[in-house]
Amino acid sequence: MEHPDRNKEEPDLHDHAGAHPDAAQGRGWHSQFPERQQIDTAQLPVDIDGADDNAADAPPPAHVQWRYVALIAAGGAAGTGLRQGLSLLFPPPEEAGVPYIIAGINISGAFVLGLLLQSLQSRGDDTGRRRALRLFAGTGVLGGFTTYSALATDTVLLLDHSPAAAMGYALGTVLLGAAASFSGIAAGTVRNRKEIQ
Repeated sequence: MEHPDRNKEEPDLHDHAGAHPDAAQGRGWHSQFPERQQIDTAQLPVDIDGADDNAADAPPPAHVQWRYVALIAAGGAAGTGLRQGLSLLFPPPEEAGVPYIIAGINISGAFVLGLLLQSLQSRGDDTGRRRALRLFAGTGVLGGFTTYSALATDTVLLLDHSPAAAMGYALGTVLLGAAASFSGIAAGTVRNRKEIQ
């Protein structure tokens, strides 16, 4: 059974002469919106991603250069080994005790990282030896030395025995770590000013 509206003549959407009243008079979409016909490329925003005419001459980013990847891997292995050694030398005082050594590692690592980055930044652009030192010592050694995965795991283990100690440990480490980072930055700033004088 045919639908009653099937017998009605439907306009041909591809027939531009009858699709719109303006089309028959030569006034189409572009004639109604003349500002869409031409684009002034001088008014377009500049591409900040660095895709310019000299892109082929630019060196690849640091994260795809094998020498930098190797520096980070070596530094990470050294930092992780140092952290593990300290954790074995200074285990928690009891089975459910607060792992003070992990807290100390994270807080001291945050201080040293702030000091390192501020010192490198004040000496110039992130290139050459400064970049290599930042990636090896900052991303690698200190990235492996500090551990927020152990912080999270220890917090969960502490929750079973003492929720108050768990919350104090987690919040204290994060807040003291942030304060240590700012202290490291401040220390680096003072050190650089003394070197300039």
